[in-house]
Amino acid sequence: MFPGPLINATTNDVIHVNVFNNIDEPLLFTWNGIEQRLNSWQDGVSGTNCPIQPGKNWTYEFQAKDQIGTFIYFPSINFLKAGGGFGPIRVNNRPVIKIPFPKPEAEFDLLIGDWYLKSYEEIRSLISNNSTANDSSPDKILMNGKGSYFDNDSRVFESFTVTKGKTYWFRISNVGTAWSVNFRIQNHRMVLVETEGSYVNQMALDSLDVHVGQSYSVLVTADQEEQDYYIVAAPKQINATGTSNLIGVAVLRYGNSVIPPRGALPPGPDPFDIQFSVNQAKSIRWNLTAGAARPNPQGSFNVSNVTLSQSFILQSSVVEINGEFRYTINNVSYVTPETPLKLADAFANGGNGVYVLDKFPTNSSNVEAVNGVFVASGIHHGWIELVLKSDLDIIHTWHLDGYSFFVV
Repeated sequence: MFPGPLINATTNDVIHVNVFNNIDEPLLFTWNGIEQRLNSWQDGVSGTNCPIQPGKNWTYEFQAKDQIGTFIYFPSINFLKAGGGFGPIRVNNRPVIKIPFPKPEAEFDLLIGDWYLKSYEEIRSLISNNSTANDSSPDKILMNGKGSYFDNDSRVFESFTVTKGKTYWFRISNVGTAWSVNFRIQNHRMVLVETEGSYVNQMALDSLDVHVGQSYSVLVTADQEEQDYYIVAAPKQINATGTSNLIGVAVLRYGNSVIPPRGALPPGPDPFDIQFSVNQAKSIRWNLTAGAARPNPQGSFNVSNVTLSQSFILQSSVVEINGEFRYTINNVSYVTPETPLKLADAFANGGNGVYVLDKFPTNSSNVEAVNGVFVASGIHHGWIELVLKSDLDIIHTWHLDGYSFFVV
């Protein structure tokens, strides 16, 4: 099954997922955006779990505690995400808490991602051996695992059937490995209502930038003539035009339509206009009047009034280490230890040489570029400021497992 099955839960549900590893290498799944309250050993990343060995299985058990929203799951190690295995997660409001908009006619999950024609093993090898960008760049964009409407190599394309006059909830996630995308629907505006567990102040959009790992909820009303319309996911920072296979194209189909999509694909912003992404992100505001996991009001809060406990300056760059180019944070390229960090914690600050706490600087770059296990200490119940800096010439997204955060 590709993509993987929907995990459809409600706030505070306890979720059990039994994963059988039928491939020939170790495997871990992570549940992107699920906070794993007091349960981080179920997070499914190399720092917290031992990999599931070939031929074995493991049951993940976690609670969607005090959460709502749109999330995804995927394999978290060894570039396995590029081979598929990802799927959608919905965490619905409890019945006692109403959603902050009229109930839509239906919900659609839409997983958008770049795709390689080579196997993930080949791409992994190319990246490890310092291949050129062209050798290891994606070849297509898929929507729910299906090729473009114009793709002659694809047997099927994705379509969504709607009824004129009805409103639909699209849960959109970027499950790719490299490309940010701009999402848009021909002749239809979208109303942004939620992102990754938070309802937002509603705003109408012609297009929406969705970066790797991000999830958004939009409402789309079928208010046009009854025919088919293009749904487009175009890569950012890539010169893709017309019906190029680099552009993902699906179809919005009115139920009584016998008319295929017509005209050119709907235009979007300049794919090289990074400021468009920045301005759009800045315009998104948390809806503080909407109940979500808990009823409102829950008291007032002003992020500008907090007292910072720590500040970290994290600089991302690409450097050469032992003849190989590696992505680094503060000049340190992370190496996964054989013992997960959560297990190492039981042995007196990472005993047996698993890691050394605070070995590397957290507000400047390490003098020498090295491979290492970068573990920094945090103050319990403290407020931490993260300053993210980049020397990269690509859009690069950051994910903070187990936490929500304010962009200031």
